[in-house]
Amino acid sequence: MLYIFGIIIGYLLGSIPFGILLTRLFGRGDLRKVGSGNIGAANAMRAGGLRVGAAVWLADMLKTILAVLIGSAMGGDALAAWCGFAAVFGHCFSIWLGFRGGKGVSCLFGMLLALDPLMFLICGASWLVVVFSFGYSSLGGLTVFLVASVLGFAIGGTVGVAIFASCVLCLVRHMENIGRLIGGTESKLTWKWKK
Repeated sequence: MLYIFGIIIGYLLGSIPFGILLTRLFGRGDLRKVGSGNIGAANAMRAGGLRVGAAVWLADMLKTILAVLIGSAMGGDALAAWCGFAAVFGHCFSIWLGFRGGKGVSCLFGMLLALDPLMFLICGASWLVVVFSFGYSSLGGLTVFLVASVLGFAIGGTVGVAIFASCVLCLVRHMENIGRLIGGTESKLTWKWKK
């Protein structure tokens, strides 16, 4: 029962659609009607610039960190890892949005930071190198899924399995992006600070 309760809390935290809430707070309208229609930080940046995108990224990370910390307090590392996965799942399939949602990259980073800060730094560096080299947030995300999966296998145990499961979930959510990358139609990030 403790595991079920913790995972439900993680899912509900992950389901909070900060992308929609914050873009409205900043006066940028409904994020689902802008750009790709995704509720994540990359689309929030398209809608409101770097400030809004950064706020959404941070909020989505923090909700996942909170889920991991709650899981850790309730049942140790194993529950912490699965609460992190539940938060990523909740972000991707939010109960507040009819089980639709984002693609999980910022939540995955929050999970990694809470579980293994060194892995977070390695994956963060990988994302930055790819995004600044090629301009595609989605390609950076795909790189992170690969790197984190490999490192998760190296860690092993329940934590490694939960990290791998989160990467697979995020990968599935990026199938449309993969198709656009292959077809050369994927949108690049624009680093603009809008007033």
